[in-house]
Amino acid sequence: MSSKQKTGLLIAAPSSGSGKTVLTLALLRALKDKGLDIASAKAGPDYIDPAFHALASGYSSVNLDPWAMTPPRFASLAQRQEGAHLLVEGMMGLYDGAADGSGSAAELSKALGVPVILIIDAAKQSHSIAALVRGFRDHDDKVKLAGVILNKVGSARHKKMLCDALEEIKVDVLGVIPRDDSFLLPERHLGLVQAGETEDIQAFIKQAAVTLSKTCDLDKVASCFVPIRERKRQGTLLAPLGQEIAIAQDEAFSFIYPHILDDWRQQGASLSFFSPLANEAPKTGVDAIYLPGGYPELYAGKLASADDFKFALEIARDRETLIYGECGGYMVLGEGIEDADGKMHKMAGLLNLETSFHQRKLHLGYRELNTENFVLGDALSAHEFHYTTAIKEEGEPLFTATDALGTDLGSAGLRNGDVMGSYMHVIDGQ
Repeated sequence: MSSKQKTGLLIAAPSSGSGKTVLTLALLRALKDKGLDIASAKAGPDYIDPAFHALASGYSSVNLDPWAMTPPRFASLAQRQEGAHLLVEGMMGLYDGAADGSGSAAELSKALGVPVILIIDAAKQSHSIAALVRGFRDHDDKVKLAGVILNKVGSARHKKMLCDALEEIKVDVLGVIPRDDSFLLPERHLGLVQAGETEDIQAFIKQAAVTLSKTCDLDKVASCFVPIRERKRQGTLLAPLGQEIAIAQDEAFSFIYPHILDDWRQQGASLSFFSPLANEAPKTGVDAIYLPGGYPELYAGKLASADDFKFALEIARDRETLIYGECGGYMVLGEGIEDADGKMHKMAGLLNLETSFHQRKLHLGYRELNTENFVLGDALSAHEFHYTTAIKEEGEPLFTATDALGTDLGSAGLRNGDVMGSYMHVIDGQ
């Protein structure tokens, strides 16, 4: 193996809630402290976990999505990512993906040619763990199981029963983590509370790494990394919204895929950033303004009083500047957002749209989008994930959409001249 060839390893679990994220953070920091040049990636459409990864490793983290990204896209991202070793955190259960069953962490493991460490929540089982792990190990012989880390183990006796059962099926136990409620991160309706909002996050990661170092064979874990399979890496880049783009970025607008910004920079676009929560206006004279997703419903009152920000959007609209909003950004371009208590807050009013966090409903899933004359492309892959409801959505639609099963979802989003947006988070072209 070339000393410069990147190696990889994937962390997965039988289901969500098994402790993947906390143990990924602990592994990143503990392996870094041992001297490994390690970075990370997150499988699937997740904005929040990569920010935690970056705090643990010191490197930025990327998303790798085998459903929504073309093979050249995620192969390129994996190879370009910083660090000699790449630790990938899976999503949901190992074999869970889109509604059609594709795009799972297992599929990503096979595409990259890297093995899996399975995180098992062992709190409510003992010898049955052998049947569980055997099923995951043998379900697909192309997915290689490097070993397991047992989480939430209650006692020395419990540990012995679990390890004895796994020894019988010849599966390596790489670590045993005791039950500890301090290993939990706070959550909200779209997942974990964001890294920048989590109090004492560095102390939390440090303590998790110390605990893991005492209970996990880090040398064995390090030996599980294997060379990432190299593939053709020349893919199509998503076109920039303009040559000069002003991007909203703060606690209310934080859901931005780094690979999209990288695409724009590679094509010569100049990017600037501003905070609507601080009542900042976008840079004047730009070609485009991008309002990404985030949590505007939690800051609706503050955004409603951000008069300089909203007035700047009106001026940009009048100058025929392209203004594009995704999910939370789309909501802010509308007339108002109803908060959890039922109070309506006035937004920019550039689209004939009202949304409600009071009338909550989960919208979740991969989407294929088609449109005409949209700068990012006429055929796009995307993901939808929000709890708000559009109580008024009138005008020219931006997209037509289908889900991962090919079911026609009708129109999505709105376009009013150069102002446009939808609930969809665009990931890649098709």
